[in-house]
Amino acid sequence: MDLAPEELQFLSISDIFRESVSIPKRSPKTFYLITLALVFPLSFAILAHSLFTHPILNQLESHPSADPGQTRHEWTLLLTFQFGYLIFLFVFSLLSTAAVVFTVASLYTSKPVSFSSTIAAIPKVFKRLFITFTWVSLLMFVYNALLIGFLVLFVVSVDSRNTFLSFLSFLVVLVLFLGVHVYITALWHLASVVSVLEPIYGLAAMKKSYELLKGRARMAFILVFGYLAICGVIGGIFGSVVVHGGEKYGVLWRIVVGGFLVGVLVMVNLVGLLVQSVFYYVCKSYHHQGIDKIALHDHLGGYLGEYVPLKSNVQMESLDA
Repeated sequence: MDLAPEELQFLSISDIFRESVSIPKRSPKTFYLITLALVFPLSFAILAHSLFTHPILNQLESHPSADPGQTRHEWTLLLTFQFGYLIFLFVFSLLSTAAVVFTVASLYTSKPVSFSSTIAAIPKVFKRLFITFTWVSLLMFVYNALLIGFLVLFVVSVDSRNTFLSFLSFLVVLVLFLGVHVYITALWHLASVVSVLEPIYGLAAMKKSYELLKGRARMAFILVFGYLAICGVIGGIFGSVVVHGGEKYGVLWRIVVGGFLVGVLVMVNLVGLLVQSVFYYVCKSYHHQGIDKIALHDHLGGYLGEYVPLKSNVQMESLDA
């Protein structure tokens, strides 16, 4: 990001992608190690978990055991695996976010970048991201409760052949999924960057993210929806070919396709994290909020236990419009 801060607001979606893709070239070794150690395990887990759960689900559905003890064991195994998978997904998602956002900000402030310094900063960054994620989870819980409620209403209305109620509930479900879900995801991603780069986190970071999205919500919607759509397509192909394609495709072909899709998802996730960081600076520029690079440099140094001057203030100061 060699552009002046006031010029970042004029970046289009294609410009944001171009800037994001160019960032790893400034420290290829660091991003290579981040990708190998954090983004790859995350991407592999996202796709591969169905390979382990599918046989168990297939056993429970197609060949139910007459022994209640065996059935209980299979359900316990499935739930334990799912719980472990969610924990793994949660941890590596936050670790990947922390590593990429910290590294991009270090490059932006001309701070020396290395994989070891990034890893050293993660413990303090992780705590802030965890608190922010907790608040986002509460918001998602409310959203999911509303979504499930209207889905039940839709099923009941279809069963009762109530055309008006069916249409209304379907419309609400569509708006909740396409609009609210994508917006909350954008809010979460931007709040994650705020939690790393500014002296606020949790609910305060979410409020700041909400303010930053004003005027850039449409761009955020396109970016997030595009990311979710691409991930959905990758997951769909992986499921049909690798997981459920045993009767149609050979083992070698499934391994090749699976490996290729994991590689594609790794690149998608890495670029998504980079775009997430760049979009933060675009939003700051749009609202005429400058970034004091010296203060940000000191703030990042605080994660590494470096001396931080008392006068250092990472709060972004407003520029004259």
